[in-house]
Amino acid sequence: MDNKTKINLYSRMVLIRVVEEMIAERYNEQKMRCPTHLSIGQEAVSAAAGIALSKEDLVVSTHRSHGHYIGKGGDVPRMIAEIYGKETGCSKGKGGSMHLIDLSVGFMGSTAIVGNSIPIGAGLGMSLKLDKSENISCIFLGDGAVEEGVFAETVNFCAQKELPVLFICENNLYSVYSPLSKRQPKDRQICTMVEAMGIKSAKGNGNDVFEVYNQINKSMQYINHERKPFFLEFDTYRWREHCGPNYDNELGYRTENEFLEWKKKDPIPFASKILLKDKLVSIEELEKIKDRAIVDANNAFNFAEESPFPPQRAAYEDIYSL
Repeated sequence: MDNKTKINLYSRMVLIRVVEEMIAERYNEQKMRCPTHLSIGQEAVSAAAGIALSKEDLVVSTHRSHGHYIGKGGDVPRMIAEIYGKETGCSKGKGGSMHLIDLSVGFMGSTAIVGNSIPIGAGLGMSLKLDKSENISCIFLGDGAVEEGVFAETVNFCAQKELPVLFICENNLYSVYSPLSKRQPKDRQICTMVEAMGIKSAKGNGNDVFEVYNQINKSMQYINHERKPFFLEFDTYRWREHCGPNYDNELGYRTENEFLEWKKKDPIPFASKILLKDKLVSIEELEKIKDRAIVDANNAFNFAEESPFPPQRAAYEDIYSL
């Protein structure tokens, strides 16, 4: 990994964090009228994947999709406009926070239904194989999605058909308010389970953006060389409530101590310390990176505020049925 990549990884994390914190700050203005699932605390995986993957590699995402979209290089003003329900949104204001798309950078869509995009990613992988493309399909999922039947079916299909698919599981320990310990057997490791199902797998620290980037690169090399799928599981942690802009530790499904322990592992200061230690940046340069992210985020919100709502006729456009 060269020094420029290290700085880019840090900058991408900061942009994701700043944009989502701004969403949280402005959410109570009642101008964003859709549910939002924030990934604050989980930026390392999104940033690393987005920079490791090429523009031509394809990605599908989950309900917690802002980080994946921004990480892949998605148009931030159009994302914010979408959350505002505006005509200039990336889904023309019809999808909201959980239905993002930017075909220009290979971000093929996100969905509100847990596990729903997993088979779509396999289909994209099949299309790449049929086209003899050297690109890959990347499927983002959470730990809760591995409990869906479609996950096992897709893993089996990808293994049997030897598809160029990269699964990236962000294990943040919770499915809404249910901890992993209440949903899955005590000593199970998700990546070990998937390995037993026929897909080469590995596990990593989802709060170390440099480790995540290296692991994704290694898995992509395997996929490109073997033209077979690979599964990555990263331990991470969401700071805010499952759905919404607030903190929810008072609900009691997780302890304040647990939250504080994970917050100490914040991927952004962790990366900044390494950059400073290796003398790749100065404190002033780190501040400039954040300042640029704030400017970009403010510009995106201004774009959304100034954009028009869709005309009434748009409700009847792009509607399909079988």
